[in-house]
Amino acid sequence: MPAADPQPEILPRAEHGISRTQIDENTLKVLYRLHRNGYLAYLVGGSVRDLLLGRTPKDFDVGTDATPAQVKKLFRNCFLVGRRFRLAHICFSRNDVIEVATFRRQPALEELPEDPAEHFLLVQNQFGTPREDAFRRDFTINAMFYNIADFSIIDHVGGLEDLAARRLRVIGDPLVRFQEDPVRMLRALEFEARLDFTLDEVASAGIRECAPLISEAAPARVREEVLELFRHAVAAKVLRSAQTAGLLDPLLGGYQADQATLDLLTQLDQRTTAGTKCEEGFALAALFLSSFLQKCPATGDLQIGDVLQTANRAIGTYSNYFRIAHGIRHQARELLLGCYRLGRGRGRRGERRFLQHPATPRSLELFMLWSRVTGGEPELVDSWRDALRNREEAPQSQPKPKTQRRPRRRRSGNRRPQPNT
Repeated sequence: MPAADPQPEILPRAEHGISRTQIDENTLKVLYRLHRNGYLAYLVGGSVRDLLLGRTPKDFDVGTDATPAQVKKLFRNCFLVGRRFRLAHICFSRNDVIEVATFRRQPALEELPEDPAEHFLLVQNQFGTPREDAFRRDFTINAMFYNIADFSIIDHVGGLEDLAARRLRVIGDPLVRFQEDPVRMLRALEFEARLDFTLDEVASAGIRECAPLISEAAPARVREEVLELFRHAVAAKVLRSAQTAGLLDPLLGGYQADQATLDLLTQLDQRTTAGTKCEEGFALAALFLSSFLQKCPATGDLQIGDVLQTANRAIGTYSNYFRIAHGIRHQARELLLGCYRLGRGRGRRGERRFLQHPATPRSLELFMLWSRVTGGEPELVDSWRDALRNREEAPQSQPKPKTQRRPRRRRSGNRRPQPNT
């Protein structure tokens, strides 16, 4: 942490636009209770950044100098989570959990473990001061604090200046910070795309140099970050930047995106922006649709079983690496298969069953996006859409009522006659 200029820049309430009316009510309750009991209580992280940018934060996190145990004493609805990185979760309902973290610091050299694999865990788990906590964070625009005591903004790292310049800058040496946690490289590209900021050249050079390290990150974390790209409708921008920086190959286990795939992801992002949620199976199918159709062109005459095997192989490496659930794999595979059948055109054998399949409407959605990218036949898309609409509007045939059988009468002669005595 730099020793020079230890005084932070403090922006008083009159000089910024954040109002308490913009902050979640339960978050305010947590901040005020911590403050009334003599602890520092700050709104921290991306929520401060988003409020300063006029955006609506997706959640609110709290930073404090109270230890997790002290936080738990103040809140009956508090649960401590994390084995090595202890956090306090204050639960108001199942979907309303406020995360409270104690301020942390970078460890001294003599405190680092001998095993480099343990460095990241230790870096995350040393209590410190607010200033030390700010320098521990990833980007300057994510390291500003909102102080509930006087409603001021506290900036130790130059985040306000970078926010005004719409610049994304790593705190500290990017090479060191990316080695500590390689996922920060993907987050840098995500914030650049989401916020429409310019990534600092030093950080860009650091990503190009450290790109291979992303393969060492936990697959579960990488998978969640990739899903965030689709949720925030920036998948095309980020994956294009990742491929240019040499990050995409190690990120997704040897995956390369051709121009058609990037154009398809752009269409998918626009669909998400318009309000249609992108599920993981749909995103998975979009990532591999181009390569799948190259091996299974609609003009070919392949057996459906062969097409099915090709779809399984197309998504297999990715699904195995990230341990995708079988249900999601099945959804992606059915979408790929559906696009193949849609591309072959109408009048094929099994069309009636295909139109009745529950995955066909979603396959048509993906096929429509693909047709926009490739300039496919709009008449074919319209024909399939009409066929699906007619199927949905057709009255369902009523089953024939079952005829009630009369109860069988018992024959009186069923008994064997008794012999005469």
